[in-house]
Amino acid sequence: MEFTVQDKGHYTEVAANGRLNMVAAPKLRKVVDEVVAGGGKRIVVNLADTSFMDSSGLGALIGCLKLARQSGGDLRIAAVQPQVTMVLELTSMNRVLTPHAAADEAFRND
Repeated sequence: MEFTVQDKGHYTEVAANGRLNMVAAPKLRKVVDEVVAGGGKRIVVNLADTSFMDSSGLGALIGCLKLARQSGGDLRIAAVQPQVTMVLELTSMNRVLTPHAAADEAFRND
């Protein structure tokens, strides 16, 4: 899995490309940790190119959310694909990590 980070002005976008599984989960945590350490407060994980997520990937997203909130910020997800949506719904984590249609909509009303 590859991650790209872009400063979008009022938020930082972390685009995830590939499968968010036990191999990629630590990489996502590291990328978000670096964004937070660099002063990023609003983070959007763009999952448009993430076709698969397992429990390790879900755990990584929750850990990243916790990290962002502990630093006084927030983390949101966007462009969630069907399999990832299914995982979020089956675990009821879609209530905690509410998916947004696109990355630029995640912090639009804040």
